[in-house]
Amino acid sequence: MSLFTMLSDPKPRNPLHTRTVTFQGYAREDGLWDIEGHLVDIKSHPFVTGSKTWEPGQAIHDMWIRITVDDHLTIQNIEVAMDSHPHPECPEVIPPMDGLIGARIGKGWRKTIETHLGGTKGCTHLRELLNNMATAAYQSIPGALFDDDESKPPLYLGTCKSWDFDGPVVMRVYPQFYQWKK
Repeated sequence: MSLFTMLSDPKPRNPLHTRTVTFQGYAREDGLWDIEGHLVDIKSHPFVTGSKTWEPGQAIHDMWIRITVDDHLTIQNIEVAMDSHPHPECPEVIPPMDGLIGARIGKGWRKTIETHLGGTKGCTHLRELLNNMATAAYQSIPGALFDDDESKPPLYLGTCKSWDFDGPVVMRVYPQFYQWKK
């Protein structure tokens, strides 16, 4: 099997669970940026939680987060919606999400999420969305991964195989940072 092909044909199997996660970034007319995350969980069979039965294909989780950030990735606003959730207590985690207003997406983002929304203060599914919204923000906002100091490399250099400071991609795209050391 080549490294550049799709997965092989699987053995016979039955579908059980599908999670769909999407992220979208938007430039707002007021100069701010909206990043939206959406998570949907469905089962291929009836699923019971407490006294409720979820039919096949019915969303057990259907959750949204919109964060509004400025050019420095500081959260200006956050909005959360739970269109579907398994327990009546689930929406109780929405108000604490406002604790992220004023936080900055960047180094320490996962720790910030855990501090404000970890454990029983928050929701596993919403934390998962928030963790990955950082990547969507970086992909959406021009210059988000660049320091104002042009003598410093973009923040994504040194974070994966392709962006290895000692690798051919950095040598081609950012020769000034090839073999760069702090």
